[in-house]
Amino acid sequence: MDPVGTSADIRRRFVEHFEAAGHTAVPSAPLLVDDPNLLFVNAGMVQFKPYFLGQETPPYTRAVSIQKCVRTPDIEDVGKTTRHGTFFEMCGNFSFGDYFKAGAIDLAWELVTKPIADGGFGLEESKLYPSVYEEDPEAVDLWRKATGLPDDRIIRLGKKENYWSMGVPGPGGPCSEILYDRGSAYGADGDFNAEDRYLEIWNLVFMQDELSAVRSKEDFDIAGSLPKQNIDTGMGLERVAFLLQDKQNMYEIDVMFPVIERAMEMTGRRYGADPGDDVRFRVVADHVRSSMMLIGDGVTPGNESRGYVLRRLLRRAVRSMRLLGYEDRALPELFPVSRDLMAQGYPQLQADWERIATVAYAEEDAFRQTLKTGTTIFDLAADEAKSAGVSVLSGDRAFALHDTYGFPIDLTLEMAAEKGLAVDEDGFRRLMAEQRDRAKADAKSKKGKHAETGAYREIADELGRAVEFTGYEEVVSEGAVRGLIGADGSVISSAGEGAEVELVLDRTPFYAEGGGQLADEGVIELGNGARLQVLDVQSPITGLIVHRVKVLGGEVGLGTPAQALVDIERRRSISRSHTATHMVHKAFREALGETATQAGSENAPGRFRFDFSATGAVPQTAMEDVEARVNDLVLADLAVQAELMSQADAVKSGAMALFGEKYGDVVRVVSVGDWARELCGGTHVERSGHLGVVKLLGESSIGSGVRRVEALVGSDAYRFLAREHVIVAQLSETLKARPEQLPERIDDLLERLRSAEKEIEKVRLSQLLSAAGDFAARAVDLAGVSFVGEIVEGAGGGEARTLALDVRGRMPADRPAAVLVIGVQDGKPSVVAAVNDAGRAAGVSANDLVRAAATLLGGKGGGKDDVAQGGGTDAAKVAEALEAVRGAISAR
Repeated sequence: MDPVGTSADIRRRFVEHFEAAGHTAVPSAPLLVDDPNLLFVNAGMVQFKPYFLGQETPPYTRAVSIQKCVRTPDIEDVGKTTRHGTFFEMCGNFSFGDYFKAGAIDLAWELVTKPIADGGFGLEESKLYPSVYEEDPEAVDLWRKATGLPDDRIIRLGKKENYWSMGVPGPGGPCSEILYDRGSAYGADGDFNAEDRYLEIWNLVFMQDELSAVRSKEDFDIAGSLPKQNIDTGMGLERVAFLLQDKQNMYEIDVMFPVIERAMEMTGRRYGADPGDDVRFRVVADHVRSSMMLIGDGVTPGNESRGYVLRRLLRRAVRSMRLLGYEDRALPELFPVSRDLMAQGYPQLQADWERIATVAYAEEDAFRQTLKTGTTIFDLAADEAKSAGVSVLSGDRAFALHDTYGFPIDLTLEMAAEKGLAVDEDGFRRLMAEQRDRAKADAKSKKGKHAETGAYREIADELGRAVEFTGYEEVVSEGAVRGLIGADGSVISSAGEGAEVELVLDRTPFYAEGGGQLADEGVIELGNGARLQVLDVQSPITGLIVHRVKVLGGEVGLGTPAQALVDIERRRSISRSHTATHMVHKAFREALGETATQAGSENAPGRFRFDFSATGAVPQTAMEDVEARVNDLVLADLAVQAELMSQADAVKSGAMALFGEKYGDVVRVVSVGDWARELCGGTHVERSGHLGVVKLLGESSIGSGVRRVEALVGSDAYRFLAREHVIVAQLSETLKARPEQLPERIDDLLERLRSAEKEIEKVRLSQLLSAAGDFAARAVDLAGVSFVGEIVEGAGGGEARTLALDVRGRMPADRPAAVLVIGVQDGKPSVVAAVNDAGRAAGVSANDLVRAAATLLGGKGGGKDDVAQGGGTDAAKVAEALEAVRGAISAR
């Protein structure tokens, strides 16, 4: 049985109490709810709404549940008060047309006041105050009857506090709260608005009215009575837990405070030492738990709706750890602690841990990079604003943080508030709108290294027509130099050997980068003997093809005849990749549905990447099906054809248009047989058989709702498969197994290796702990204190803590004793101090001992007077640190 007062014990007692009263135990619903008015389940009654609204007939008349909930409107207040948290557990009992006010009041009062030995919570009646709706005299009478309390202990409150509705027409009714008086230290006597003093632990909703014309929380019409009277109650598990556990707030209860303790170990700071740090510790504890529970129920970080809430929670937790001085990855240290605390109530956390951890840790990695650069920029901007005597961070600074460094605006607002600054949000929104307006124009902007559009326009005007692209039919063509742009971005007339310039021909076979296809490379040979290497090809303005070239020899001048020679092998390899992209796109739409639309691509020599819309990871079976489908059609050697037709005819033919690009009246449609048809300006192979083979390497997420597949084509794919074949053959030989047996054989080896590692770790820990008796026997007297100080090579922080506590337990309890263990693992020292009751009475503090040692070791530490822990970076000073602790005990 769970220890009395733990969260698990509270859950158990609540459910057992109501099961004994004929209630059906209903499991918690997932946090995600199919309700347009809610992001997440935010109350215990949400899963029962269809019953309360009369939309469905309940399969039971009485129910009890422990419902996980998330409320996010008060994220900024988390940690600043003792009441605000995002994730919480709501213990509720419900009656659907069965018992009403009397039954709800009797059942609640019985559980709250019943002695712990009888299965109740054992709260003192003298500290409990029922509250009622001021216009509900029936409830007053029922509370008197159930509790025997005098009239002045039953508090009358108005609609705002004690009338419940869903905020829309439908069921509603008066409610009663059970308030717990925490004493005068938390507020004035009789001030029932002082929530820290008169803490609401349970709300009993008496659903009896049919509401209409709901205008606000306190302004509505009562159309009449409900056909059936219902009961909806909610008891806050966290609030009852911190009362029963004698804690100050919800953050210090058994399922939350260990996360704070781990954060203290990681940061070397103490909870309770600094109000600002306390807020950060609480944010960490709350947001880690909330994020874990949300991911467990299927939420993934994103930029909208639920995903944005999760992203915000994760990033606030990470940033709080950084403000506490911890710069390394924090979530891999904190999430497992919260998992172990919550798994007793929610075992699916363990079963689905790999996915949960992967999602959370990937988000932290992304945000750490954002913070690395963005925080520095923000601090500079904030300091400049303060130096200038202004109290508002400009909209353009906030926009730059968002646009350049990936800072979400809410993070900028929070950081500004911490520095006493406001943010020009209107200016930020205006710049965001301007950015969206110019997005398409920016996508088509030049890629030239220095040149302004004016130089390109000057050359285009001089040319008088579009550059003729001949690359669909040939890879070598004759032309003449019609324009040159120098390194400074100005139009020039000539360039000599070694210069890098941009060059325009009147006609060219070189493909300019576009539509995901990389630019051609090659050479241009001039009639005067000069030779140019083509490094890049772009189309900075419509109708102009610009070659970035390096003059290898001779001189280039305007009007010089030129022969352009494309690198044929590169062109062929890129063309194979481009055709393969079309085929893979079509195959994914067949496998995953029409929503799997291309969202980007890059066609490079021998390889390509293909981005497409998807709600989640692509199953391995789908990847295999796509690869098989494409290679079957490669073997079918389908003809690849390009046709010019009107846009209307192209649409009628089933051709796809991508990226929302604007097309002219005449478009180019590329078809792979009668199978795949797309509008495309790129170059392709003549037949699908020219691809040879297509090998999909894998898929991954590159953003919210977008997946990326990477693949090899042709000889690159063949070489990859050949290497894999050699590796498989070598493994088969080494493991004496057929290729198809390798996965099972390798899994078996890995399992045996893990088992061996566990056994080795057990033996090592056993050997370590076996030394505890010897350590205790070597205790020395330091000014009346039995002291054991040991340096243990190979021991990490956890092992040092276990050893220190074991040694302390072996020392006489009636004599002051202190233990200090310094473990050194991989060159990093960890310090743990443990002091018995007699030692603390003699003035020895484990916290002080750890600080004395950790300071010398270049680190920090802290904890309580009985046990404290810390660490450092300088293992060379462990002996000096031990002597410092000896001196501190002797000199106390």
